Amino acid sequence: MNHREQRKRQFLTDLFAGPFRGHAIIMNAEPVKAPYIGDYSIPGTPLLDWLPGVVQNYENAVRCSEALDDDNVPTLRLNTNTGIFASAFGCPLHVYEDSPAAARPVVHTAQEADHLPMPRLDTPLLRFFEFAEMVRQRVGPEAPISVPDIQSAFDIAALVWHKEDLFAALYDAPEAVKGLADKCQTLLKMFWDEFARRFPERNLCHCPNAWAPPELGVWLSEDEAGSLSVPMFEEFCLPYLVELSRTYGGLFVHCCATADHQYGSFKKIPNLRGLNRVFQAPGPRPAIEAFAGETVLMVAWTAEEEIYKLLEMALPNTRFLFDMGAKPLEEARGLYERLRARCPRVEAT
Repeated sequence: MNHREQRKRQFLTDLFAGPFRGHAIIMNAEPVKAPYIGDYSIPGTPLLDWLPGVVQNYENAVRCSEALDDDNVPTLRLNTNTGIFASAFGCPLHVYEDSPAAARPVVHTAQEADHLPMPRLDTPLLRFFEFAEMVRQRVGPEAPISVPDIQSAFDIAALVWHKEDLFAALYDAPEAVKGLADKCQTLLKMFWDEFARRFPERNLCHCPNAWAPPELGVWLSEDEAGSLSVPMFEEFCLPYLVELSRTYGGLFVHCCATADHQYGSFKKIPNLRGLNRVFQAPGPRPAIEAFAGETVLMVAWTAEEEIYKLLEMALPNTRFLFDMGAKPLEEARGLYERLRARCPRVEAT
């Protein structure tokens, strides 16, 4: 690892769990178009056909990072569809022509949920590990390997169990819901532990694009939060998030739901290192006020002028990570220089 990457890693480590030395700015190289509909985790997809694109995207990210000297730590990104963990319970993955594949449910009743066997790290999760090993052999052991798309225990359960039936069961059969969520939680921990065993150099982030040392915690999506009341969220979701944070040293959460009402509950998660929101009305101010001084707000898919508005809203102890969309290098250079002028980065002493 060269000095530049060491410096970037230390800056991001400090952003999430150390002294504040400035907001992070991550630029993204233009991605290579995937060769097929779906993704490499779909059974029957030739893994070798996906390898060149993943490697080229990593090499493009390295060139972009070196050219701009932004805060990105290039990673071999192995994102998948959202159903990869649900598939371990037997959910078939349906491949669409114009959007990522999705899991179809296999549970409709509490009895079916109770009888669902404990999952294993089975296909396509085994395909993920097989592909990750293939990528590491091609690039070498020093490049961080990323994770697939990871949902929370409850969000996985909401894929396995037909959602309308699941929501009715929150009232009619709550223990069955918790039993399925327990199995999903066990699967998640099995995955992360196996991933750590196989890949010492790893990046646990799946959304948005960022890096943090694995000892600061795991990353996941909690998108059903917008569908639940606060009491329901705290009964069926929060305990699993708290357990993961305590087990792995922290938690990073992506949530694109209409979930401002859950901010008080999110704040009950110990060591909530980062939160990525897709802001809805009334905009970002509630998140800024709720998490300043406690959690990095990871902002993605946002226009330049909106970044400046966020900086004007920021409180003295607000911490931002701005993940900018992919752009041609020269366009990215100009954007980065303008943003960096507004967000100076203080070097470590």
